[in-house]
Amino acid sequence: MSVLKVTQIGNSYGVILPKEMLARLKVEKGDTLFVSEAANGGYNLSPYDPALEEQLKLGREFMREYRDTFHQLAK
Repeated sequence: MSVLKVTQIGNSYGVILPKEMLARLKVEKGDTLFVSEAANGGYNLSPYDPALEEQLKLGREFMREYRDTFHQLAK
């Protein structure tokens, strides 16, 4: 477990992420992180956009539903 301290950065507030955490998230300076609420009342921090994940899921379902059609079109 890591403890992060809220600090003032200019006119805003922020936290500094340790190098180890950045490495595990596979992010670098300038990358975007997404925060989503967790079921347990906490928050999840991720480099992956949850909205994009939902779109990919819908696309996979569509492709699975029309699998035979796509197979015929590929011929």
